[in-house]
Amino acid sequence: MSKPQLPSPITLAQIHEVVGGTIHGDGQTAISSLTSLGEADPQALSFIANEKLAKAAASLRVAALLVHRHLPDLAVPQIVVDNPLLAFALVAQKFFVRVPSPCGIAEPITQGSDVQIGSDPSIWPFVTLGDRVTIGHRVTLYPGVFIGSDSRIGDDSVLYPNVVVREGCSLGARVVVHSGTVIGADGFGYVQHQGRHHKIPQLGGVVIEDDVELGANVTVDRATFGRTLVKQGTKVDNLVQIAHNVTVGEHCILVAQVGIAGSTTIGRHVMIGGQAGLSDHITIGDQVMIAAQSGVNRSVESNQIVGGSPAMPREKALRVQGVIFQLPELKQLVRDLEQRVVTLEHQVKEPGRRPARARGGKSKKK
Repeated sequence: MSKPQLPSPITLAQIHEVVGGTIHGDGQTAISSLTSLGEADPQALSFIANEKLAKAAASLRVAALLVHRHLPDLAVPQIVVDNPLLAFALVAQKFFVRVPSPCGIAEPITQGSDVQIGSDPSIWPFVTLGDRVTIGHRVTLYPGVFIGSDSRIGDDSVLYPNVVVREGCSLGARVVVHSGTVIGADGFGYVQHQGRHHKIPQLGGVVIEDDVELGANVTVDRATFGRTLVKQGTKVDNLVQIAHNVTVGEHCILVAQVGIAGSTTIGRHVMIGGQAGLSDHITIGDQVMIAAQSGVNRSVESNQIVGGSPAMPREKALRVQGVIFQLPELKQLVRDLEQRVVTLEHQVKEPGRRPARARGGKSKKK
């Protein structure tokens, strides 16, 4: 895919109106595209977020930069802002993301009875809407989307191709759901009796609050009773499993392949690294950070950083990891110590026997 390109240039002064900060250099510098530091483009805007990148930027060929401090050695116009990456994102959203015009309701779609659709919809072919579905204003539903009966989609939400929202689920405003995600599949609930697994009906629902984004092939299971809840502003990467009756707090980050077992509660501003697994019926406090591939089998208090499997405080996990790398040497050391113990035991059993060095030495003359 080609880099973002504008049909007509904008000026650095226009960018300054969006991001604030302080301009150093010509405010009329023309900007036509965005680029990373590794790609030269004399018409593009890029950014430098930290000192490490600043040291590597001596040979940059770009039109202008968003920087965390003024870099007088770089002969390009700059805007100094507190958070260059955030400013870069704001520029991309304002000038480079195209807002599609509403395209109405296509044919063919399938819809049940008592369906309500708000103004300015974009509903593509082969969408299925069950009975009593409510669709908000300016909602986009791409081909293959299925919305089950008694479900609700909030204003300005976007559901990409082949998203499934099962019956009795609710999505808030500005929710983005990527392809292949299933919201409201049955929770994994069975009871064993006489060697067979009997299904426990999953009678609850799912609530996704405002400004949540779910990546591709995410599963959010419906609750056994009550609801599975993903709260406002949380962002979920691809291939994440959120089990029945889980609550995920506000503004969390769940990275790819995270698995959260049933009835676990996650606080606010929690970050969970890729492939981490969380056991059922535990509580994760606010502002917890869980390292990638962690196995969390007990509750974690707020403001902790944990890692490892089983998960433990970060400092201890690092020490454990350091010992693992030394296991071959430690194994050999144990073998050597075992041999020395055997030798000493033999000497104790034979008290008249001299140590090997004494037997091999010269006898003293009297």
